[in-house]
Amino acid sequence: MPTLNINGKDTAVNADESTPILWALRDTLGMTGTKFGCGAALCGACTVHLNGAAIRSCITPISAAAGQKITTIEAVASDKVGKAVQDAWVKHDVAQCGYCQSGQVMSATALLKSNAKPSDADIDGAMAGNICRCGTYVRIRAAIKDAAQALA
Repeated sequence: MPTLNINGKDTAVNADESTPILWALRDTLGMTGTKFGCGAALCGACTVHLNGAAIRSCITPISAAAGQKITTIEAVASDKVGKAVQDAWVKHDVAQCGYCQSGQVMSATALLKSNAKPSDADIDGAMAGNICRCGTYVRIRAAIKDAAQALA
């Protein structure tokens, strides 16, 4: 039985090592904040952090996370950058249906951790793999800029 470090806690996962992280989180561990969207790493709804980098958990097997740190939407606010992003999301009323938002927040947090003052092009590049069916992209960009200012 593989053990994964999820949100700072070593957790035994009763799943085959080829199981995608998404399904280990959702089905095995009951952590449903990370969403299933497309299953092909095209929409970004399943984004989590692996050692701080945004990855698509729907295609990443749990074997790839052995000895590394997974952070999910459930714990992103425990970090000052993640908290600033979530606060900006609320302030800018980003979410409409909300389905993609956990992935959006995770990608935005990874961006701001690696680039404290992102340009519009940086934001577009970091968020390009996250699809919002409701089209809240203008609010997403504004929230990212607001979070960057709050952290400055």
